[in-house]
Amino acid sequence: MLLHVTHETRYEYSPPVETAQHLAHLKPLATGSQKLVSHKLAIDPAPAQRSEQADLYGNTRAFFALEATHDRLVVTAESVVETSVPVLSPAVARDLPWEAVRERFRFRKDATFDAASEFVFPSPYVPRHDDFVAYARASFIPGRPTFDVAMDLTERMYEDFAYDADSTEINTPAVEALAQRKGVCQDFAHIMIACFRTMGLPARYVSGYLLTQPPPGQPRLVGADASHAWVSVYLPGEDDGTGGSPGDWVDFDPTNGRQPGEDYVTLAIGRDYSDVSPMRGVLHGGARHTLSVGVTVQPVGEVVDGLPQTQTQSPSQDKESP
Repeated sequence: MLLHVTHETRYEYSPPVETAQHLAHLKPLATGSQKLVSHKLAIDPAPAQRSEQADLYGNTRAFFALEATHDRLVVTAESVVETSVPVLSPAVARDLPWEAVRERFRFRKDATFDAASEFVFPSPYVPRHDDFVAYARASFIPGRPTFDVAMDLTERMYEDFAYDADSTEINTPAVEALAQRKGVCQDFAHIMIACFRTMGLPARYVSGYLLTQPPPGQPRLVGADASHAWVSVYLPGEDDGTGGSPGDWVDFDPTNGRQPGEDYVTLAIGRDYSDVSPMRGVLHGGARHTLSVGVTVQPVGEVVDGLPQTQTQSPSQDKESP
């Protein structure tokens, strides 16, 4: 699919901001199932400084600084992305039991380093907690392959949790969202990641988008017209006698109870939301602000004059920072 993504972030400040520095993760990744065709980032007012660089996880991070007083900020990212159905690497040991995967990530002196091990440890939004173990156990049946564990947990969460944009805030702990069995895609992603990490397996956070309009005959997915989030689980390769050959990451979306397909656009990956928030900044002034975000994903052929309709979301749904 050839998809056009528009992500507009608008801040209104009172009193005005005197100076500001911002970081943005708004440029889609290039992956095995996704090709970035074009990308443009428009900033109003025009920044005095701007630059781009890759972060630790390979995401593109844009920096810009505003040195003149301003009472509003509008950041619009427009991207065209070619997507295809993700294909799992043939090197992956898909039938490897989850306990064997856990053993590969136990620390051993002189063991072969696997970069996925970084995603086994707790992170700011994904702590370890016994409640995650208690919920995860029903999916982590002894001897079950990791892929099947992840699919079962994805489907269970889809059945057990209610999508409720008013039930959580950006700083709501994942264990609290687990207890109340409701939240938004960010909460569900953090809960699923926490379940895997507390069981000793690597899992990472994926931010991105969903196709706004579903294909004919398909249901509309939760999270369309807003930034979305899901989970990537690591499946190692076959054991070659040196700790296992390189594996691959496979994605799961607990908000919609399915695996992402060509109707998903991957924006960035990280340990949790704190690594990949679409916008964050440090301001001098602007004690109060209002935030509105419009996101639209459309097939390129449906974009009219380059100006697709956008839907405004509340700050609690977008989870974007000042």
